[in-house]
Amino acid sequence: MLSAIILTLNEEKHLPDCLASLRWTDEIVVFDSFSADSTEQIAREFGARFIQHPFANYAAQRNAALDCANAEWVLFVDADERVTAPLANEIRSVIEKPEPVGWWIPRHNYIFGKLTLNAGWYPDYQLRLLRRGRVRFDPSRHVHELAVLDGEEGRLRNPLIHLNYDTVAEFIAKQYAYTRYDASILRAEGKRAKPQNFILQPLRQFYWRWIALGGWRDGWHGLRLSALMAYFQFVLYRNLKEMDENQK
Repeated sequence: MLSAIILTLNEEKHLPDCLASLRWTDEIVVFDSFSADSTEQIAREFGARFIQHPFANYAAQRNAALDCANAEWVLFVDADERVTAPLANEIRSVIEKPEPVGWWIPRHNYIFGKLTLNAGWYPDYQLRLLRRGRVRFDPSRHVHELAVLDGEEGRLRNPLIHLNYDTVAEFIAKQYAYTRYDASILRAEGKRAKPQNFILQPLRQFYWRWIALGGWRDGWHGLRLSALMAYFQFVLYRNLKEMDENQK
């Protein structure tokens, strides 16, 4: 009834514990983008189905993985995520129902080793539990992919554990990549960087994270995250401006 799918690329560090948290599912599919480490060996030794597929973008990869699953329901889990026993029990309960056809799952994000419940990182709902044949991922959304449902959606209560960003350096590297993509989306929508964006948008982001979303409750940890996200709003509009100049 339920297939767990893990998209992988060189995930030997996280994969064993992720697989162990999914023993309760009916099928585990490791959908790999031609890893060069021991990802394949770990998956096969665990007894998971191991499928290799060329990576074009996340939306295309998830759609291809959906087509390979055998069960009626699919649970997408990243290698750095873990499913707890309460979440597993809740999932088993809801897939007995004909509707909804997609379920949002909250996440507990561990950033730099600390559970982060403020500054916008909780509940961090992800649409991961999906009924096959009633969902496809929007092919135009290559990153931050969007699942399009043919039916109702619901929300689960128990969180998925996400071991997110071990170090500040990893956080910064990924944010640089995300802002480049987000700038391309803004540009495609016809938006352009204005002088005030370089000051007002970072200030708004910091206020939103630190005050409105309670980042102050996490002390120095929340301050650092709020400041970093404010800085990357500046980077976003800098990228947008550079794209416009390069086009000209």
